[in-house]
Amino acid sequence: MSNSALPIQQGLYDPRQERDACGVGFVAHIKGKPSHDMVRQGLQILENLTHRGAVGADPLAGDGAGILLQIPDAFFRAQCAAQGIVLPPAGSYGVGMLFLSRDATNRAASEQILAEHIAAEGQQLLGWRDVPVDRAGLGESVRKAEPVIRQVFVARGENCADVDAFERKLFVIRKTVQHAVRRLPGDRGLYVASLSARTIVYKGMLLANQVGKYYLDLQDKSVASALALVHQRFSTNTFPTWIRAHPFRMIAHNGEINTVRGNVNWMAARHAAMSSKVFGADLDKLWPLIVEGQSDSACFDNALELLVTGGYSLPHAMMMLIPEAWAGNPLMDEERRAFYEYHAALMEPWDGPAAVAFTDGRMIGATLDRNGLRPARYLITDDDVVLMASEMGVLDIPQHKIVKKWRLQPGK
Repeated sequence: MSNSALPIQQGLYDPRQERDACGVGFVAHIKGKPSHDMVRQGLQILENLTHRGAVGADPLAGDGAGILLQIPDAFFRAQCAAQGIVLPPAGSYGVGMLFLSRDATNRAASEQILAEHIAAEGQQLLGWRDVPVDRAGLGESVRKAEPVIRQVFVARGENCADVDAFERKLFVIRKTVQHAVRRLPGDRGLYVASLSARTIVYKGMLLANQVGKYYLDLQDKSVASALALVHQRFSTNTFPTWIRAHPFRMIAHNGEINTVRGNVNWMAARHAAMSSKVFGADLDKLWPLIVEGQSDSACFDNALELLVTGGYSLPHAMMMLIPEAWAGNPLMDEERRAFYEYHAALMEPWDGPAAVAFTDGRMIGATLDRNGLRPARYLITDDDVVLMASEMGVLDIPQHKIVKKWRLQPGK
């Protein structure tokens, strides 16, 4: 069983020409106060973005939808305790969200590979959890591609001094496992939706209103987060799959990256000249950083992950990847122009009509391409909530509570 379910190149269909246009949004508490209400509002945004998604001949088969949250520590601590798994303090363990083959033999092989790589990188495998789901609302075509969904819990090893070092190790583990599985004969059906000490992704080939119903975890009031990043996919000329649903590990994307082939080639070309004090010898384990067959959004996510785990701040990395139109702008501040001019020698722009929402679990934001060809509006309320979405009206917020309302501008 493959949870990618993409056809091979044939006739007029070419996987390299895949494009999509979607709905994206997030809600967050500016002061970082976690609550289940934030999760509920995220799911409400998702449902109100239904019109930005797509369905096929089967009205119960969507192009994909999902939600990214901070790790709900209290929830996982209770769930693991019920299974005899003792979690270390928050930040000292990571949670992996896994899509696995329905074939028991293939699934066992994939899990064994993951366990071996966790140990090889000096981390400790704490245990596994079957993610409870409600399949009642799934369409027939979605059921055929539905993976087995499990979570893996990993404790921070002694070779990781802090959470940032642990995040780097989890990134290395995910990439090396991905490469090992791809080298095996046949399709092992392993996809790591997220593996982090800070965030977790619940997604799938679902309709917008199915995410909160399908994943029973999201109905538990102890699932709390200070942010919720959501996405409803509209694959304009692509095939929907479980693994192509957003959010990815750090982004949710609305639009197209037209330069993706060149971007991927340049990232591969940099391998020999690239070094990192924080990654050290682990850097070589990441290649190929961007594997063939991914969507443009997934490729961008891989590049952003490398920059952020490699030491760049999240806003810095995003300004490198999607810069403003700086070259011919006489009104731009000279220091900002110098910033973009310097980084243009390090990284070519990932260009195209795109609105990208991004988070590392600590901060959250969004940016538009330099031409501003995708919609993105935001507001801030008097109780420290910020909301961004493809359009306003995704949450019913009284006007008297809104202290600022505006739209993202080109390159901002």
